[in-house]
Amino acid sequence: MRIVALIASHNERRFIGQCLEHLHEQGVESYLIDDGSTDETVAIAEGFLDRGLIGIEQVAHEGFYDWRGLLRRKEELAADFAAQGEADWLIHLDPDEVRLAPPGMGTLAEALAAVDRAGCNAVNFLECTFVPTREEPDHDHADFQRTLRTYYAFCPSFPHQLKAWKAADAPQPNLVAKGGHLVAFRHLHMFPTSFPMRHYLFLSVPHAVEKYVERTYSENEVERGWHGWRATLRAEDIQLPSRAELRVAGPGEELDPSRARSHHIIAPRPVQA
Repeated sequence: MRIVALIASHNERRFIGQCLEHLHEQGVESYLIDDGSTDETVAIAEGFLDRGLIGIEQVAHEGFYDWRGLLRRKEELAADFAAQGEADWLIHLDPDEVRLAPPGMGTLAEALAAVDRAGCNAVNFLECTFVPTREEPDHDHADFQRTLRTYYAFCPSFPHQLKAWKAADAPQPNLVAKGGHLVAFRHLHMFPTSFPMRHYLFLSVPHAVEKYVERTYSENEVERGWHGWRATLRAEDIQLPSRAELRVAGPGEELDPSRARSHHIIAPRPVQA
């Protein structure tokens, strides 16, 4: 069974190498849409063209983060893969995400094959968001997956990360309708067990400033309510949590998605009157 992850990137030098390596190890191929990166993202990705990465396309960056345009391109690619029979399953993901199989189900590819045999055609993921703490504020280095172990479960609604689907059952998948959080297609049958995932929101305060504060967002998307706190975040708003507020992932330990937060921990809250 062939599984292809559709990845969009913009200046993701910190994450893209480990993202592609993980997918390759999990039996998943990948296709990269790069949105005008000015860092080493593409050069790093090119090193994986013989290790699971089947293509790189570069689109012009129009001066703002065009998330709707990137989602539309993913929809087009997904439709092409389905029409040509070149993929059995597809995954929509970002470079700062690590999607995993449930315990006991083998690799991600093996787990999706089991979902397929069970007659289901879509999979939700339960997000565990990893962030630095006041005690350990800087993980902006290549070994961040080993050192950054503090996290919280995040799920503002369920399902929230419905991002893997059977290609043949979704000839025209819709990613735009829910801002990229949920794939939509007719006769969707979600697997009853959600898969775990790690989301590395940022690795340090300077990284958060670069990733969110310095990014220019589409005015139309902001008016639609997309991007939420990210579009209004200021550097002075970023306050790291203490380690005591978070869970700590031990080596090889299963993630705990229970008691999920409905807001990200650094999202500015409205001032109460």
